[in-house]
Amino acid sequence: MNIDRYVFAFAGLMILLSVGLSQVHSVYWLFLTAFVGLNMLQAAFTGFCPLAKVLKSAGSKPGAAFN
Repeated sequence: MNIDRYVFAFAGLMILLSVGLSQVHSVYWLFLTAFVGLNMLQAAFTGFCPLAKVLKSAGSKPGAAFN
C-alpha cells in the first residue's frame, strides 16, 4: 500500500470509530469526526497532511496525492 491509501484508510477508520463512540459513550466524540474532516479539507487545498509526513519518514511508498 502507498501513503495515499494509508491516509484514506486511517481517516475512514477514525470517522467510523468516533461516530460509533458518540453513540455508545458521549456525543463529544463527534469532535474527532469534525477534526478529521477539517484536516482532510485543508489537505485538499494545501497538500499538507501530518500523517502523510509521518508515513513518508517511516519509509512508506509515496502515492499520487501526497508526495
